[in-house]
Amino acid sequence: MNWLYNQSFRKSSLRSISAPLIRRLVEPKQPEIFVATTQAAAPAFRDALKRPLLTIALTLTALLDAMAPARAQQRAAPLKPARTGYVPANGVNYYYEIHGRGAGAAGGAPLLVLHGGLGSTAMFEPNLAQLSNGRQVIAVDLHGHGRTALGDRAINYIDMGNDLATVVKQLGYDTVDVLGYSMGGGVGLRLAIQHPEVVRRLVLVSTPYSPSGFYPEMLPQQAAVSGTMADAMKETPMYKSYVAVAPRPQDFPRLLDQMGAWMRQTYDWSEDVKKLKGPVMLVYGDADMIRPEHIVSFYQLLGGGLKDAGWQREHMSQNRLAILPNVTHYEMAISPALVPTVVPFLDGQSGSPAATSSSRK
Repeated sequence: MNWLYNQSFRKSSLRSISAPLIRRLVEPKQPEIFVATTQAAAPAFRDALKRPLLTIALTLTALLDAMAPARAQQRAAPLKPARTGYVPANGVNYYYEIHGRGAGAAGGAPLLVLHGGLGSTAMFEPNLAQLSNGRQVIAVDLHGHGRTALGDRAINYIDMGNDLATVVKQLGYDTVDVLGYSMGGGVGLRLAIQHPEVVRRLVLVSTPYSPSGFYPEMLPQQAAVSGTMADAMKETPMYKSYVAVAPRPQDFPRLLDQMGAWMRQTYDWSEDVKKLKGPVMLVYGDADMIRPEHIVSFYQLLGGGLKDAGWQREHMSQNRLAILPNVTHYEMAISPALVPTVVPFLDGQSGSPAATSSSRK
């Protein structure tokens, strides 16, 4: 999950400035306000950030999760899905949308896209037109997010991995390609690990295989997420987008509690990663919240980055690693560089990019 508050916020002296400041920080029309505010306009806020017990730890993921739908509306009208509906899976009623037609240049498999924490299918709207150009795209609201109700079951990536295998089968597909961002990447990873027969190609965007992949200062902030911060969020676009479509808007505090409970768990899926048959593509920003050392470790677990590829690419791994320049974790899902980076992989292109480009002319 991508945005964090300190659990002692209710006792903080920041209460008097929190609502207007949060509203300004997540205002989609002026994203540069975050920088201006933290650097000059709110010294009291900056000072408070230095006190661990009196902190509101706002990250830019909060901005982007909230801003993605608004930016999509500003750039172009949202795409109308060809089909929408619900699929029950293990006690959760998953909302889905299907966009586009065809199966991509490689043929045979639609693309399942999975959004980040506290987001929804709308997170991919800026890139949906490109992703669905010549291929079918299935967008799913994950458990407790968007139009998929929270219910009584705990949020858990492993359970959602099993759920999505059921969703794919219920929609009539044998296999899919998967593109998951952040939380959606974790769920997509579990889907591929637990149901390898369902996943043909896997793209993991800003995704760790263990909480150790996050910078250390992020972990206590993630662990502090709880429903106590819900009131402070009520003026934010993130909250408003949730209540606009959620089957039970009153579940928002419970969703925060559930997300915090998941993020307080520890896991290490490195041994599972080694078993992936691939192909797998890892995509990160050069300013991601995932540590560079972890990114390299992930790629090496997949068999990449262990030796020189050779003059004839004879030792080259089938798996891919991409680092997008000038992109943070919070901007990945709407980055204009994302689609051109992942589509050649999804289309099964191999050989050097120069050779591929020349062959098209």
